[in-house]
Amino acid sequence: MSEKKITRLPRYQQIAIEIAERIVDNRYQVGDKIHARSTLATTFGVSPETARKAVNILVDLNIMEVKHGSGVFVASKSKAVTYLEQYKDVQSIEEIKNDLFNSLARQKQELMDFTKQVDQLVSQTVKLNKVNPMLPSELVITEEAEHLNTSISDLNLWHETSATVIAILHKEELVLSPGPYAVLNAGDTVYFIGNEFATQRMTNFFYPNKDH
Repeated sequence: MSEKKITRLPRYQQIAIEIAERIVDNRYQVGDKIHARSTLATTFGVSPETARKAVNILVDLNIMEVKHGSGVFVASKSKAVTYLEQYKDVQSIEEIKNDLFNSLARQKQELMDFTKQVDQLVSQTVKLNKVNPMLPSELVITEEAEHLNTSISDLNLWHETSATVIAILHKEELVLSPGPYAVLNAGDTVYFIGNEFATQRMTNFFYPNKDH
């Protein structure tokens, strides 16, 4: 199963978000002077260059402003709020995208597993038929079946289904090797042998409009 992908922002963007959070929480007030970038770097445990990039983001968004000769000051709490909301929206979209990718990956794996199981089933069915081709299958003939009250010969059953009828259970009487003139009636159980497709073909022959 695929692990959930975690999107990590560059460190300077993370710091910009943390500073904006401090402004929204009133830890930095509008008009407050932010200490030198070297102090921010120490506060957040990053290089002065990383701190500079974080401050530049906030300046570009008018959350902070540069007063030449005086330093950097907090300019707008409302814009800090907007910035954080936009960040959360982007994160939500990223999480939804990752969830969709993970869901698709799970579905792909499930489909591969299902396909593998089907291949194994078909392989085992073919193998069983080769090992014991005389293992009989059975089909109950109900009133919903087509071709009722018709002989095996008239049905041309072997050519239609590749199945050979070896017995018919009719009213609690088992008729072995019924021969081509045996008639199939509602309530009969037909026992037959054939290749791995015979059962499906027999079912389709007598019940062509039924979902299997």
